[in-house]
Amino acid sequence: MERNVGSTDKLVRVLLGAVAGIISLAVLANAVALPTVLAPVLGIAAVILLVTGLTEFCGLYKLLGLNTCPVDAR
Repeated sequence: MERNVGSTDKLVRVLLGAVAGIISLAVLANAVALPTVLAPVLGIAAVILLVTGLTEFCGLYKLLGLNTCPVDAR
């Protein structure tokens, strides 16, 4: 797989994924007053963000022809 997620994009994805995961767990533990249906939605979003950030590859970017990597890192 060719990298198509740059360093800033990677950092944002990993941070947002971690926050979404923590909020998802907080909803499950009833520590946050949000609808319970949000827990799996946030959990799935967290996994997707973390995986795409850590692998530096985004399938949606590939389909749309986007690339946030610098030219020399390809």
